[in-house]
Amino acid sequence: MENLAQEIARSLLQINAIKLSPQKPFTWASGIQSPIYCDNRIALSYPAVRNQIVHGFAQLAQSMDFDAVAGVATAGIPWGALLADRLSLPFLYVRSKPKEHGRQNRIEGMLEEGQKILVTEDLISTGGSSLQAVDALREQGAEVISILAIFSYQFDEARQAFKDQNCNHQTLSNYTALLSVANELNYINAADLTALQKWSTNPRAWQISDEV
Repeated sequence: MENLAQEIARSLLQINAIKLSPQKPFTWASGIQSPIYCDNRIALSYPAVRNQIVHGFAQLAQSMDFDAVAGVATAGIPWGALLADRLSLPFLYVRSKPKEHGRQNRIEGMLEEGQKILVTEDLISTGGSSLQAVDALREQGAEVISILAIFSYQFDEARQAFKDQNCNHQTLSNYTALLSVANELNYINAADLTALQKWSTNPRAWQISDEV
């Protein structure tokens, strides 16, 4: 899996789905200053990378017993649909909140009580959106087998959140693999690497002023 993690990280860097900018950080909706921006939706436009990701998901899923795949809206939907199609299994998706009109569904698709569900997500940061989807599925009587995501920032906050909710999760790639590949390919210099490593230990407190 270590080789797969580095291969996926390399692909995401090469198509600019992941951008590293320690000197000009991005601001997340939460207010966190981040030297990395990850937009895995871009991978959908690259058939070779798209297939690499779906194949990786299928590899992770092959040892699991589940009845259907559920995507987390919105970014997890296409990956879940592609995986379900690859495995010839039913697909559904989970909204962040119930639809405001019509049937006011939060879960779209056929879900039966007792079904074993594999959840797909594109990115795990704090784990909040993924676990909200898990809660919604469990409330409807489903058994969530695991969450699969393309990339994880490997925050301690997320690890604890998944542990607290007794929810297994796996990712194709992660922050450690990314830094290794970025350094190897000279996407970053030594100072950038130090800044990126420091950010990951305490992202809420990190500021660009810490590095200059």
